[in-house]
Parts: sequence; C-alpha cells; structure tokens
Amino acid sequence: MKKDRGRFPPAGADPRPVPTKALVPGRPPVYISRAMSETAPAPAEPSSAAPNLLELFIAFALISLCGFGGVLAWSRRMLVEQRKWMTAAEFNDAYALCQFLPGPNVVNLSVVFGRRIRGTAGAIVALVGLIGPPFVIITLIGLLYARYGEIAALQRMLAGVTAAAVGLVFGTCAKMAMPLFTDRWGVAPLVALATFAAIGVARWPLYGALAVLVPLSIAIAWVRR
Repeated sequence: MKKDRGRFPPAGADPRPVPTKALVPGRPPVYISRAMSETAPAPAEPSSAAPNLLELFIAFALISLCGFGGVLAWSRRMLVEQRKWMTAAEFNDAYALCQFLPGPNVVNLSVVFGRRIRGTAGAIVALVGLIGPPFVIITLIGLLYARYGEIAALQRMLAGVTAAAVGLVFGTCAKMAMPLFTDRWGVAPLVALATFAAIGVARWPLYGALAVLVPLSIAIAWVRR
C-alpha cells in the first residue's frame, strides 16, 4: 500500500499542532502542523530600501552630471532601473504630476521624490544635489564658451550632442509609454496618442490641448473606477 506522505510531518519535526487565529469570529481556531508553520515561506522583502540623505544627494548629483540634453532619461534610469527606488508606473505618475507644477519638471521631481522619502530635508538635499554641481560646471563652461564659442569644430561637436540628446528623449518616451499598454481597455495609449497628435502634429497651443485632454482623461479614469 502506498504511503500518504501529505498526512505525516517530515522526519524530526514536532508533530504537535500549532493553533492559529480564528478565521471567522465565533468559530474555533484552525490548527496546522508545526512542520508546516516552520516551512512556510517568509514574506518577500522590498526590492530596495529607502535611501538616506547622502544617497539622495549622490543620486541626484549623478543624474545632473550625466544629463546631457536633459535629465529625464537619466532620472528614470537612476530611480527606476538602477536604484529601484520607484517602479515604472510610480515614476510616470510622479512625472505627470510634475508636468502641471510650475517650474522645471525634473526639479519638481527631485522635490516631490525627496519629500516623499525623507520629508522636507530630503526635498532640500535632492534639490541641492540636482542643481548644485551643474551650477558650478556650467558657470565655468559658460566662461570658456564666451571666449571660444565661435570655433567651427566646437559648433560641430554641439550639433552631435544635440542629435544624441534627441535620441535619449525618444528612448525615454518609449520606456515611459510601456506601462500604458498594460491597460486592458486600451484607453491610456489612445489618450497619449491624442495628446501627441494635438501638440506635435496639429500644433495646438499647449495649454489649450491640456485644457481639453486632461479633464477628458480624468473623466475616463473616474468612470472606469
């Protein structure tokens, strides 16, 4: 006769049952074997711990120092792909919020993210890390450009950097669009394409397009809830 291994605990395990909390009020608790409780999988740990103030400063300083042609691509790479402090969807949500706040988008993102992680001190540290190192470097480069900016070789170098910056923006936009295609109703990609067509193709004024499309997208999200 075959042995029913599911009814017997492993060798060496304490066979006495371990009571658990009652699943339904007013009913007796459910008992499980001690071996099952000892071998139960532990809850999954978060992928990355929250950064401290020094790590915040270093991360945003690296973002600013690497951000040729704009730091959107580098901020997503640092926060989502390398440090894993945000998911792709969280980054999209935070960046969408920063689009509607006054001021540069990535500066707003540094304040929002730093405030979320380490409060007011985190917002200040992230902001200083983002704008401090570039301020010093750009001041020095500006002095050199004022003196040597008319050199033809330098002009060709700047044209090459511009092309690379455009490629970075396109690549980042493609990565940010990927979470939109997880929408099973397919509404989010349509709203994104409508925004692109209105502003990039039809050349609608930015505020006019947003005044139409933002309430429309909010209404769609509200109805789908």
